Amino acid sequence: MPTRPAVPAQYRPPSPTATRRTAFAEAVDRLRAATTTEPGRLRLIGAVLAVLIVAFGAVTAWQMTDRAAAADDVLHRSQPLSSGAADIYRSLADANTAASSGFLAGGQETAASRQRYETDIRTAAAKLVTAAANSEPGSPSEAAVTKLNKLLPEYKGLVERARVYNRQGYPVGGAYLRYANEKMQQEMLPAAEDLYTKENARLSSDYADATPYPWAAIVLGLLALAALAWAQLRHYRRTNRVLNHGLVAASAATVVTLLWLVVGHTFARAGLDDSYDHGVRSLNVLHDARIASLKARGNENLSLVARGAETVTVDGETYDAYYYDFDKDMTALGRGLTQAAALADDSAGSKPVQAAEGNMKVWKERHTDARTDDENGDYQAALDKVIGAKGATAECFDSVDTNLKNALAHEEAEFQSRATDGRDAMSGLPIGAAMLGVAAASGALFGIGRRLSEYR
Repeated sequence: MPTRPAVPAQYRPPSPTATRRTAFAEAVDRLRAATTTEPGRLRLIGAVLAVLIVAFGAVTAWQMTDRAAAADDVLHRSQPLSSGAADIYRSLADANTAASSGFLAGGQETAASRQRYETDIRTAAAKLVTAAANSEPGSPSEAAVTKLNKLLPEYKGLVERARVYNRQGYPVGGAYLRYANEKMQQEMLPAAEDLYTKENARLSSDYADATPYPWAAIVLGLLALAALAWAQLRHYRRTNRVLNHGLVAASAATVVTLLWLVVGHTFARAGLDDSYDHGVRSLNVLHDARIASLKARGNENLSLVARGAETVTVDGETYDAYYYDFDKDMTALGRGLTQAAALADDSAGSKPVQAAEGNMKVWKERHTDARTDDENGDYQAALDKVIGAKGATAECFDSVDTNLKNALAHEEAEFQSRATDGRDAMSGLPIGAAMLGVAAASGALFGIGRRLSEYR
């Protein structure tokens, strides 16, 4: 049978080429080959231990740095700004009250009343500067501060016009004061309340950042400890040696770091939680109560300024608008004092609140007498019972305001003390965790290195 002639090489189909292996596959093969020997396995164990320990130290440092920074913001930034926003509201409300008191006194306005008004206006302006400096550009807080900075001069101008006409005996002075009060009640105080709400939200956000447990760091620490325990058990089974000094040192450093992390953060969390429960909550309630008392006093004064010119209809009944608002404000004041008394956790905090409750009861009694005189047409008697030198509702208001101021000072000190304890419990932990992590990783590598030296 004839044979088929050979095909020339240039006409033969190309032979299939071998598939090129990836670098990752080659690395896996080399790693697999390395782990077939004890030195190779030891090197892999050392690398894994070092990575776990360093990751534990790094994540601990990172998470605790974030929490310590948030705790510091609670203490030195967000809570002071929240209190500053409350002071803006209080100063504006008190200025409005002082303006109406001075107006009622007419030409007999005292220097103290005038000074109180000017001090409140300056305080509000200064606090607005601080708030503007700490507001994020384009944020709602910045918008509220800008609005208040625009309205404050307008309000002052209206009050000054009311004063001028009042001293000259022109009834239009009362209209200007009522217009100034409308601007305060309908525009300025809502903007100040919005700023206060935004700063409280920032404070709550900082608390939320400072208090969660660092679970990622804790889990990594437990994994590192488990890996170190397994490495030492393996060492014991293969060499019958109880201790490897490097691995023992690494384990000790990891245990110290983990305990420091858990215990330190637990104490920090407890301190911050206490500062919120026995500081911030009480401060918020007391701020609200003080603002309610200021609004009640302003409405009490304005009811005499308006002389029944402003009315409101509720459920078919017509009331004097300012007397109606006064009753609502006194209800809010009583509710706030009850809450503040329940939150006070020592006598130093509860005594001024209890004193304010007693002042409020007398205030309501005296106000009822003054309102009766006003409704019966005895305006001068009502005026004397509201702004008189002795036995007037002004005394009760001043006592309520002073006692609430004292209660706020006490709760502010409580907050400062407990928040400082919480922040200090985390002091040094980020740096300490990083240093101990490096030391533990070095110990692990040293311990594995000693075993490797036995194969040379």
